Amino acid sequence: MSSERKEGKIKRNANALIFPADKRTLANQQRTMMEHSDLLEIVRRPLSPDVEVEVQASREEYERVEAILENEESKYPRLWYDGTRNVAIVAAPPSRLHSNMVGGLLASIIREVSRNQGISSEVGDGLTLSTESGNTRGRTTRGWDGVIEYQEPNRSSLMIAVEVGVSQSYESLRAAISWSVCALHCRLGIVICIREQGRRQTPHPLQYSSIQVENAAVDEAEQDFRRQLMERPYGPLVRDGVTWFGRIKRVVLETYRIPDEDVLPETLLQPSRSFTIVEEGEFVGGDVPPNLQEVVLGDCIPDHILSGEAIVATPVNFFRRAWFEAQFKEGMVSTAGNRMRPRPE
Repeated sequence: MSSERKEGKIKRNANALIFPADKRTLANQQRTMMEHSDLLEIVRRPLSPDVEVEVQASREEYERVEAILENEESKYPRLWYDGTRNVAIVAAPPSRLHSNMVGGLLASIIREVSRNQGISSEVGDGLTLSTESGNTRGRTTRGWDGVIEYQEPNRSSLMIAVEVGVSQSYESLRAAISWSVCALHCRLGIVICIREQGRRQTPHPLQYSSIQVENAAVDEAEQDFRRQLMERPYGPLVRDGVTWFGRIKRVVLETYRIPDEDVLPETLLQPSRSFTIVEEGEFVGGDVPPNLQEVVLGDCIPDHILSGEAIVATPVNFFRRAWFEAQFKEGMVSTAGNRMRPRPE
């Protein structure tokens, strides 16, 4: 279990020990904050998947709202804090497309590392995945979409961090991955930036007479969406004249590295490599190097675990069109299907 998960478990157990008087205090605090807290108002507002909202707030206000969410044991929205700008970041749940690309990319990297002839099964067993964890440095608390860690008996090393943005601002993606690389000292950062177009806003979800009727209707629509992808591999996905997923305008894959050991935690990095995978609804990534011209075993496993510079520099050829398109298309279908379901209040 990672240190972040242990910490979360400890917090949940501590919440379970709150006495009635303490709960009344939290309830009174929440009522007081509701009268004047823009941050709590945003947290209570229903948010579409993948949305991130930035709210100007003090660190103290962030901590009070975070305490309310922890007491309610709410997994979403996630709440982070940028101490350099005094901004709270409210993150909605990820869409299936978002989750598919995070999990697919991390799994592809680990699978390729495990297949390498120079890596023993014992060494390969040290690779682990972690998703949606938070870390604090100074006054800033941020999370990642996913990370590859290397577990040793007495320590854990962060190796590769991943951020995926579905119609998220490029600036916020760069800020998120820069934090993982510069503040948390991940060896490498990888970003997938996805731009959907042709759907001005999420259509109003349909209403169904029962959950059985809802599931049957969504299942039928998803089968139709898969047929549409045979003609239009990157959308749009349309049902009864309504666009439930727009055409993919662009997908860009980027890598980020720390420029030097003295870099400040709040540094905003420029990508070291940038490759366009999809452009105007067409796959154009056929010439993208399978290791993006730089991903090597030394990015996944600490150098002292590997034997020799040649092994450290062995390319990790994780990028394959087959897994990319399979994960991406199924993510589009599932995201479109979920948009057809009634939203929770």
